[in-house]
Amino acid sequence: MYWIVRAEKKGQGIKKLVNLILALSLIIVNISTIFTYAYEPTEASNENINNNFKVCIDPGHQAKYDSRGEPVAPGSGVKKARVSAGTKGVATKKNEYEVNLEAALLLREMLNNKNYNVIMTRDNNDVNISNIERAEIANENNADIVIRIHCDSLLDSSKTGATILVPNKDCEWTKEIYENSYKFATILQEKLKGENIKVNGVFERKDITGFNWSKVPVVILEMGFMSNYTEDTMLSNPDYQKKLMNCVSAVSYTHLTLPTKRIV
Repeated sequence: MYWIVRAEKKGQGIKKLVNLILALSLIIVNISTIFTYAYEPTEASNENINNNFKVCIDPGHQAKYDSRGEPVAPGSGVKKARVSAGTKGVATKKNEYEVNLEAALLLREMLNNKNYNVIMTRDNNDVNISNIERAEIANENNADIVIRIHCDSLLDSSKTGATILVPNKDCEWTKEIYENSYKFATILQEKLKGENIKVNGVFERKDITGFNWSKVPVVILEMGFMSNYTEDTMLSNPDYQKKLMNCVSAVSYTHLTLPTKRIV
């Protein structure tokens, strides 16, 4: 009888222990759920984050061509024209600088609607701002990313598609901004491909003045080829411009791990 009573008591003890463990498990699950909901980003919190994130948009070229030379990089003896008027559409006969600005203004509106802090290097075509000066606008405003909007052109009129350019990873002037420039470019590439927009790839360049003078991450989006009759027509179509810029605005800027900016 003693052993039966003892066994019953032992069984009751185990049952109580099991019940205690189950109760503790439920408490832990509930606490985890509470914290998950408590720290889930809200639309309002995202808006506050976006407002602290500075995006500099640089619509490439301008109406006024300035052939005076400026150093392609700090301390470089190699000089390039301060700024050119860019190319012209084979179908539309439209100037590249006009198309670039149209797309850039759409992007500004989209980013403003998401509460990003947007800086424009220009908002009209009648300006004279060199490539160094454009980089300095972003530097002085301590921008988190610079998006330079351009169009392409080649003698081979069959070439089509968007192209993304980034600073060179080994260049002494750009190696500190390469990582996040490239990260942004690869995300943008996927966004464009997701909308069935042809992308020729992401390419490094060390000969671009606007890259070499930049102290913050920067990319160039070549939206397409104005030397191709069909694509040139598309690039002047407001709906296609919106499709392109929607991809740019869809990049989650605040998810980038931004480097310490090279302010000197």
